[in-house]
Amino acid sequence: MANAASELSPSYNVCVVGATGFAGVEVCRLVLGHPGLNLVMATDRKEAGKRLAELYPALEGVCDVVLSLPDPDAIAAAADVAFLAVPHTASLGLTPQLLERGVSVFDLSADYRLKDPQVYEDWYQTPHTSANLLDQAVYGLPELFRSQLQHLAQRRADGEATLVAVPGCYPTATSLAAAPALEAGIVTDSLIISDAISGVSGAGRKPSARTHFCHANESVEAYGVAKHRHTPEIEQTLSTVAGKPVDVVFTPHLAPLNRGLLATVYLQASSDLTAQELQDIYASRYAAEPLVTTLPAGCMPQTGSVAGTARAQVGVALDARRRRTIIASCAIDNLGKGAASQAVQGANVVLGFPETMGLDFAAPVV
Repeated sequence: MANAASELSPSYNVCVVGATGFAGVEVCRLVLGHPGLNLVMATDRKEAGKRLAELYPALEGVCDVVLSLPDPDAIAAAADVAFLAVPHTASLGLTPQLLERGVSVFDLSADYRLKDPQVYEDWYQTPHTSANLLDQAVYGLPELFRSQLQHLAQRRADGEATLVAVPGCYPTATSLAAAPALEAGIVTDSLIISDAISGVSGAGRKPSARTHFCHANESVEAYGVAKHRHTPEIEQTLSTVAGKPVDVVFTPHLAPLNRGLLATVYLQASSDLTAQELQDIYASRYAAEPLVTTLPAGCMPQTGSVAGTARAQVGVALDARRRRTIIASCAIDNLGKGAASQAVQGANVVLGFPETMGLDFAAPVV
C-alpha cells in the first residue's frame, strides 16, 4: 500500500522512475517509511503492469503500487516530486518535460551533475540535449552544498519546479573524505588520489560478466582505471570546495559485497600540520552534521557500520614520513548515502522537512 497520508502539512506525492533498479527500489523503500512523502506511482518500461512487490517480495504487505510506463503527463497528474533512478543519458529527455509540467526532479543519474556540457559529452559519449538546465541544477550533497539546496527550497515555495542532481556514490565518499582538509587550506599539492571499493550492487541490477556471482565472489579487481566517468565529477566538486583547480587520480574497485563503499583519499599535508590538529579539523567540520560522523583518532571506518543507512563515517590519519600525507577514509552505503538516501536527504531540504526525516536510523549491529 502507498504510504499513508501524513499528519504533517504539507505532504508530497512521489513518483519513482526506474523503480525496479537497486537504487530505484531503495528510494521506494525509503519513501514508504517517510512521514511526509506518499509513494503514488512507480515506473518501469519493461515491467509495466506488474506489482513492485512481485519483483521485490520484501515489499509484500507494505506496497501495492503497480508499475506503469514513465509518461510525463501521467507523472505530472499524480505526483509533485519525481525521483529519477534511471541510467545515465535516460534523464535527458524526461527531466525537461517534468519540469515544464511543474514536477520537481531529483535525478540520480549523472545527466545534470557536470556543469560543462562538453565535459559531459566527452565522458558519456552523447550530446547533452538539455544543457540549458545545467545552471539551475543544484548538486545534491547537503554537507557541502546545503545553502544551494536551501535556495531551491525558497524557489520551490514560490511555485517553481526545481532540479537536484544527486551525486554518485564514488564522488560522495571521496568528497566527504577530502573536503575538510581542502576547506582548511592544509593541502599543499593539487593532486588528489582516491582509491575506492564498491559492492556489486553499485553496478546496477542488470547482470554482466563482471557482476556474475562466480566472477565477483572471492575476488577484488580494479576497473575503469584512468577512465572512470566519475572522475570529472570528483574533480568538479573538490575544485569547488578547494576554491581552485585540483587534479584527481581515481581508481575504483569491485569487491564481493552486496552493498557498501569505502573511499580512501590521499592528500599532501602542509609541513607544520600535526596529527592532532588534523583530527580536530575533521571532528570540527562534521560535528554538526547529523548523518556524517568523524571517528576517534586511530579508528578507520568500515562498510558494515553504515550498510543499509543514510550515514557516512570518516576516519583520518597523518603519515608524517617523507611526503607527509593525509589519509582520509569514508564509508557509505553505495545505495544509501551514495544514491537513494542522499536523494531523500536532498528532497527533505528542498521540500522543507527536517533534513533527516525518514533517514535517522542506524545499521543493524549484527
